[in-house]
Amino acid sequence: MTETQFVKATPPPPLRPLISGISGYRVRSAPGVHRGLPSRSLTVILALDETVDVTFDSGYQQCCTALVGGLHSKPAKVEHGELQHGIQLGLTPLGARALLGLPAGELADTGVDLSAVLGPVVAELTERVHSATTWTDRFDRLNDGLLRLAAPVDFPAPELAWIWRRMTQTDGHVPVAALASDVGWTRQHLGARFRREFGLSPKLLSRVMRFERARRQLVAGTVASLADVAADCGYSDQAHFNRDWREFTGVAPSRWIAEELPFVQGAAHLGDAS
Repeated sequence: MTETQFVKATPPPPLRPLISGISGYRVRSAPGVHRGLPSRSLTVILALDETVDVTFDSGYQQCCTALVGGLHSKPAKVEHGELQHGIQLGLTPLGARALLGLPAGELADTGVDLSAVLGPVVAELTERVHSATTWTDRFDRLNDGLLRLAAPVDFPAPELAWIWRRMTQTDGHVPVAALASDVGWTRQHLGARFRREFGLSPKLLSRVMRFERARRQLVAGTVASLADVAADCGYSDQAHFNRDWREFTGVAPSRWIAEELPFVQGAAHLGDAS
């Protein structure tokens, strides 16, 4: 028996600077492995049945019912059983500070049990979400809990806030030297402050953002060929695109399209909660 359900929700206005997206899922299929790919968002997963089993490229493994994974540049291995049922959040670096009380840099290339960060409130929130009978009610209960957790916060320096906005607005296409010049920092100072806050170097995260844009285009099916995707996303040529794709997914683009794209497109073409 195959069951596939994906649902999306829009965070309420106070949470939008902190949460880049909310999605619910209930999928029943053969057990297997998915690749958790790099992006500009941290990932929070609340499992409503079974557990989340993730292995990061660093070798760090985590098995829990509520997980937060940091920014990373290598694919994570996500093992699943017959039933996948839960809610996934995209957490911005500012959201990490506001909701978790720590900079994104402390979670880079790893994942931790969310309860280890937030304590018993996680089990209470998960139980409230699990007991809801509709996706709309689940999302309402989740957002209510997140609003209670959120603390007023900002990045430790306005320069970092400006740099992050500029990078996200351009999908990482502004050179690091230009970013440093625009805020009056040296490139070395920018690199040190950036890695401490976000966990990756500005150059590496710029590459992740460019890759993320290419992945969005493939999932949306709006670009005719891989060569067109490469050109539109600013890669110097197809070989450059292929190298980055292999680095960030662990496989060639053609293999990822064959093995992962159908599932990812299902998750991307979500229905609204009702």
